[in-house]
This record gives sequence, structure tokens and C-alpha cells, in this order.
Amino acid sequence: MRYVNLSGVLIYRSISTAVYKRFPTMEHLVRAGLMTAEELKQLEALPSAHSKFWVPCMWFVNLTMRARTEGRINNDVALTAILNELNSLRSQCMKLYSYDWISLPLVYTQVATVAVYTFFLACLIGRQFLDPAQGYPGHDLDFYLPVFTLLQFFFYFGWLKVAEQLINPFGEDDDDFETNWLVDRNLQVSLLTVDEMYDSVPLVERDQYWNESEPQPPYTAASADHRKPSFMGSALDISVPKEEMEFQSNLEQIKEHEEANHSTPLLGGLSRFLGVQPPSFPRGSASSRVSLLRRRPG
Repeated sequence: MRYVNLSGVLIYRSISTAVYKRFPTMEHLVRAGLMTAEELKQLEALPSAHSKFWVPCMWFVNLTMRARTEGRINNDVALTAILNELNSLRSQCMKLYSYDWISLPLVYTQVATVAVYTFFLACLIGRQFLDPAQGYPGHDLDFYLPVFTLLQFFFYFGWLKVAEQLINPFGEDDDDFETNWLVDRNLQVSLLTVDEMYDSVPLVERDQYWNESEPQPPYTAASADHRKPSFMGSALDISVPKEEMEFQSNLEQIKEHEEANHSTPLLGGLSRFLGVQPPSFPRGSASSRVSLLRRRPG
């Protein structure tokens, strides 16, 4: 677990100024107990010009394979589950590294800032009332409250400040991520799970819902109004006429019904939209239609 936390701290040092100020050098990580002096020597001896946050993950994999060989991990299924979780964590660390690497273009931030400040500087000059001492004809003194200008000021500058915060969410402002707290929390909880909670199971006993097929947990008075019945699907409340519930065994009747709907597509669509049954046209049997076609005028 210490290797996993060390990998997270190494990536936080690369993207967060708050964590970097807490651990400005690798020696601070040794003094903080996140890595040993021997591990630091191996990390620095590795010939790589790239970020080495993934090295503790490789130590974790090698240690896991050794534990499987020594029988400390019972089966390959558990080994695969552990390695999958580690791979997921390493992928998330790489994603943070990529987000910090590909940042917003500097031109966009400059253009947005200059545009907002220039706009309100022009509003400050152009939206003032005229001086009555100059005696401009047809222009009197008019004291007013620039409501829409104030709304523009609040919204535009508010959006600008939000955009400035989103540019670097791993900084040291009050609205940024508490990365130092994440370091402390992850280390404390992970060591607690493997040290204090190892092979710790509460006494197994029968609970109050033993042999109950439909347990009903109680509600307080504040939550009783929010109790809702089980959702069974939106199609279960549809009402179908009784005559349409019968299965049609006559194939010729089904074909005639389809032909009637295809012959009047607009009427059939309106009928389905309004929930009205489409009209049925009287049709004869196949033999009667053939006899009508063969009949000649006398």
C-alpha cells in the first residue's frame, strides 16, 4: 500500500503546487516515511528522462508476483483482481498527468481577460451622463442606476473568475482540490485497511430480518413522506381494449388489416396518435375478388 501511495504522491508533486511545496525534494519523501533511502537510490539510478511516478507501481507488481509464488496469494483470480485495480489506479494517474500536460492555450486566457476588462473600461467612459455645465442642447442631467451594466459586470467578471479557477484546479486557492488532504487521507485509510482490519470480522449472528422475504426498514417522521412504491415500468399502466387482447389465428384477416393501414398511412398515423382505432373497410374473401375480376358485363 505504501508503493501505491508513493505513486500518487509523485504524480501530485508533478501537477500540484501545494503538494510540491510540501515535498520540494525527494529527500522530503524519505523523511516523511513514504519511501526508504534504498528505494530512493533505485529510483534515481533508473536511466529515464521522463516522469517516474510509475516506478512504485512496478515495485508493487513485482512484490505481488513474489507473494503469489510464495503462496501468500491463494489463487490467480485474486492476483488478477489486485493487478487490475493497480492498473486502473496507474491509468488514473496518467490521466491527471495528461490533463496537466495539455493545458488551455495562453492566447485564449489573454483574449478573454483583455476583452472583459476593455469592455467595462469602455462602459465606464461611454455610459456616463453628460455634464450640464457644458450646456449641451437637448441634454439635461439624468441621474440613473445602470442596472444592465451592473448585471453585465457581475456575470462577466463572475464567469471570468470561474474560468481562471478551472485553468488550474490543483493550485493553492480555496476552491482548488485539497491535494494535501488527499495524500493524508489515502495513506491513513489504506494502512488502516491492511493493518488494523486484517482478518478482522465481526461476530456473525442473526439479524432482525432473518427469514423475512420482504424486509421493511423503518422510516422516521421526516422521511415518511418520501417513501415511494416500487417502480414496475411505465408500460404496465397502458389500457388495452378487451377485443384487442384476443390472438388472431386467421392469417388472411391479419393481412387485410395490414393492407388497410398501409392504404391509409396518414389516417392510420393520426389514429395511433389520437388513440382511436382505425376504420375497417369491408373486404370480401380472395375467391370473391377473383370472381369479380373475371365477371364481364352482359
